[in-house]
Amino acid sequence: MTIHARRLLQGPIITPESNETIGTNINGPSLIRVPDWVSHPLGRYYLYFAHHNGTFIRLAYSNHLQGPWQIYKPGTLLLKQTPCIHHIASPDVHIDHETRAIRMYYHGLMPDGKSQKTFLAVSYDGLHFTSYTDILGNSYFRVFQWENYYYALVMPGELRRSRNGLDSFEPGPMLFHEHMRHSAVLLASDRLLVFYSQVGDTPEGILVSEIALTVEWTQWKESKPTIVLQPERSYEGAELPLSPSVRGLAATRMHQLRDPAVYEEDGKQYLLYTVAGEYGIALAQLFFPKESLPTT
Repeated sequence: MTIHARRLLQGPIITPESNETIGTNINGPSLIRVPDWVSHPLGRYYLYFAHHNGTFIRLAYSNHLQGPWQIYKPGTLLLKQTPCIHHIASPDVHIDHETRAIRMYYHGLMPDGKSQKTFLAVSYDGLHFTSYTDILGNSYFRVFQWENYYYALVMPGELRRSRNGLDSFEPGPMLFHEHMRHSAVLLASDRLLVFYSQVGDTPEGILVSEIALTVEWTQWKESKPTIVLQPERSYEGAELPLSPSVRGLAATRMHQLRDPAVYEEDGKQYLLYTVAGEYGIALAQLFFPKESLPTT
């Protein structure tokens, strides 16, 4: 499948210059439209993101997708409110209209200092979160609903599922490979589109694979990837030297795109991604072949 991405602006929507409180490492975007039942929101849209060594989950807000975006300086979920040490990151945020709650899946370093695990935090205004203590799985959840389950795609390709999305995510098959980095998921009828990047690519860019959901979940298998975006602009790091990407924090600007996130609104699909490694968040619109249009 060939999916085209059109950059919507001439630069990122979030950069280190957006506000000094967010630091120079910017990653893991997750975007929602604030539900109508939230009183006195800061803006129409909330964009959650992280720092590789951050002690809180960042938040930007805006009344328009293309901005301008403002930083909510206090942040949202704080490290001290979680079972984790050192840092928390990778917010994956969902709206539960039935309970009027906003769910945030996030990961952090465990007290043993060795492993990173995913937890769930819940908010009723999108700003103040309360974390549960149940470990849901390893780090970097991307959650979606299909039929009667909540599924999580976990880096680097592990599938898990839960009846309620709150706890008891049972382990399933491994997809992709050990080089898969962060992913984003988009349902398209009875198929799942997985946007992701790969450690070791030169340059690292945004890929997409397709998974047919018409068989038992233990039999799901991804298709060969196609390229969606590669660094082409200066703000994406295109002028920097090429080298195979590696795991972990991007300490400087790099010739890489990472951390895709997908947002849908009014029949349109958008891609957020980090630029120059982990030096900002940019926005593009996705365009699909007619026979492969997502159904919301």
